[in-house]
Amino acid sequence: MSTNIERFAYDNKIVKQFAIATALWGAVGMLVGVIIALQLVFPVLNFDFPLTTYGRLRPLHTNAVIFAFVGNGIFMGVYYSLQRLTKARMWSDKLSRIHFWGWQLIIVLAALTLVFGITTGKEYAELEWPIDILITLIWVVFGLNMFMTIIQRRERHLYVAIWFFIATWVTVAMLHIVNSFELPVSLLKSYSWYAGVQDALVQWWYGHNAVAFFLTTPYLGLMYYFVPKAANRPVYSYRLSIIHFWALIFLYIWAGPHHLLYSSLPDWAQSLGTVFSVMLIAPSWGGMINGLLTLRGAWDRVREDVVLKFMVVAVTAYGMATFEGPMLSLKNVNAISHFTDWTIAHVHVGALGWNGFLTFGMLYWLIPRMWKTELYSRKLANWHFWIGTLGIVLYAVPMYWAGWRHNEMLTQFTEDGRLQYQFLDMVKGMQGFYLIRSLGGVLFLVGVIFMIVNLWKTAAAGSFVADEAAEAPALAKRVEIHGKEHWHRVIERRPVQMLVLALVMVAVGGIIEMIPTFLIKSNIPTIAEVKPYTPLELEGRDIYIREGCYTCHSQMVRPFRAETERYGEYSKAGEFVYDHPFQWGSKRTGPDLAREGVGNNKKSNSWHYNHMADPTSTSPTSIMPRYPWLLTNKIDEGMTPAKIRAMITLGVPYPEGFDQLAVEDMHKQAQTIYDDLKASESQLLLGEDGLAPDQEIIALIAYLQKLGHDIDVHNNNTTAAK
Repeated sequence: MSTNIERFAYDNKIVKQFAIATALWGAVGMLVGVIIALQLVFPVLNFDFPLTTYGRLRPLHTNAVIFAFVGNGIFMGVYYSLQRLTKARMWSDKLSRIHFWGWQLIIVLAALTLVFGITTGKEYAELEWPIDILITLIWVVFGLNMFMTIIQRRERHLYVAIWFFIATWVTVAMLHIVNSFELPVSLLKSYSWYAGVQDALVQWWYGHNAVAFFLTTPYLGLMYYFVPKAANRPVYSYRLSIIHFWALIFLYIWAGPHHLLYSSLPDWAQSLGTVFSVMLIAPSWGGMINGLLTLRGAWDRVREDVVLKFMVVAVTAYGMATFEGPMLSLKNVNAISHFTDWTIAHVHVGALGWNGFLTFGMLYWLIPRMWKTELYSRKLANWHFWIGTLGIVLYAVPMYWAGWRHNEMLTQFTEDGRLQYQFLDMVKGMQGFYLIRSLGGVLFLVGVIFMIVNLWKTAAAGSFVADEAAEAPALAKRVEIHGKEHWHRVIERRPVQMLVLALVMVAVGGIIEMIPTFLIKSNIPTIAEVKPYTPLELEGRDIYIREGCYTCHSQMVRPFRAETERYGEYSKAGEFVYDHPFQWGSKRTGPDLAREGVGNNKKSNSWHYNHMADPTSTSPTSIMPRYPWLLTNKIDEGMTPAKIRAMITLGVPYPEGFDQLAVEDMHKQAQTIYDDLKASESQLLLGEDGLAPDQEIIALIAYLQKLGHDIDVHNNNTTAAK
């Protein structure tokens, strides 16, 4: 029987483009990470300039590392491996180019908008609605190109890496679309469609699974391709691959609520998140074992082959992070870790070790092959490996220690039952850890620079093959099965059915967790005393979000003695029904602000004014940036009526026609705060323009004084439900 051999060429040009973008954006993202790490030690590095404050640079860092560095790394690996696994060129070179340039445009727009304070205020989903739409379109372009390539394949069965690529595409699409429901107010401003507890549940359903299906599943697919290739060994276990894949994608989607333990989220949802998070360790470690045991018989090569060194550490870091994740979802452990630097250490073991080192290994493997040459310097690559490994250790270990120390200081009482430490004592106690963490980040960045130089020299010494010649038999229209076939082989021949089945598997968890939270009113009991934000308070809240204050301050008092003694009555679900978006935070670099306007936490208007002008004037050891522009910028009154109308559309019970009265109402409240400040003007650190009632600082003060004000903590009058 004759075999019809077809000749074609793999497109290496698109792989090259994504490889260059991966290296360059990686350096940029890590440089910003080093800067913000140093800002927590040397606040002067905020430069008293809006575009360079920690609150604006921190979202830039996370987005640059996740979507620019890791995102381009995913596409680099997928475009290279998919063509070879399907024995087919990408379906459309034009779509490949649209995807590449569209993704780079998204990254540039993200960088510009974030530093200018144009943000939704939702972690890992800060980009405003026009960019969200662009992300959706480019993701569809990528998916269309990928699936058409799979459909025109010359290899009948889909290799395990492709299963993970399919699950990644369909799940990220679902997560992005659901979480990005927002009501536009203008081209650069929107409000989340969800509020309070519901917004928190949707956000962390998205946030946790952005880690799962953007930072994990595609990289597992790349692990299943590049580790066997680099080791020249087959995957250890096909059956383990099947269990790993289906169990992982089903269990992962339920785990989001473990980010909200001891919060105002209903207890049943918290428990579901914990149970499924604990179960996740089984498929996660199944994948790690499959990856490491693929190297059986090749361990001697690991000592000599720098690519394998990077990959072994990457898979090991994946195992460490996926053991720690379930552990952190246990309530007794989460009570210690949440809001502390322990979480930061955990995240960076995954980001630097798993994503970073696997990406570096892929780059060191790919570039010499596409340029048909040897790596310029193995010695320099080894230096990169050891400097990068030391950087991870110096980053993570101080953060683990800082997390424990923070919690110990937070919960320590004196013999007479008083809190032993003020929050500023904890801030001061973290400085040494932050300095060592910064050194670790610098070392990791230096390693990346070594890699860029090494790969650039490698490419200069070789000759790039843009179209790599290949040949393979055409895919037979019918296939004869001899003997008993494994049941999963049937699914592997049907990519569309696999996509639909994967979508069902990942959608179930989200549906079961979200629908009761949205439809059963008893899950979110309301509180009669809680009133909508006034127009001035709403403007102040938008300024708070613009400046990235949520990156350092939480607004969620948990039901622990140390927290209620320090901050006031623990938080209730009904307090947040008008919060679009919620602002519970995930890290306390500064104190919690949920009760900032009441009780022992309440401070005068002049205190807040001076604190924003120069934090050290009120809190001598503060590491908060100065915000002098708030003392000169004017409130944008032109947007206020539109914001009120948007809130009415979202269900906030403002009186009919209130949008027409909003500016007048804002003037009245602003004048009251202005008059109070005017009375103590001689004590204020005035800005260049002096004191005026239309300055942004007035709106921010109004918002801060609102926090907790509707809840009468002294009378414990927080249970009067409507």
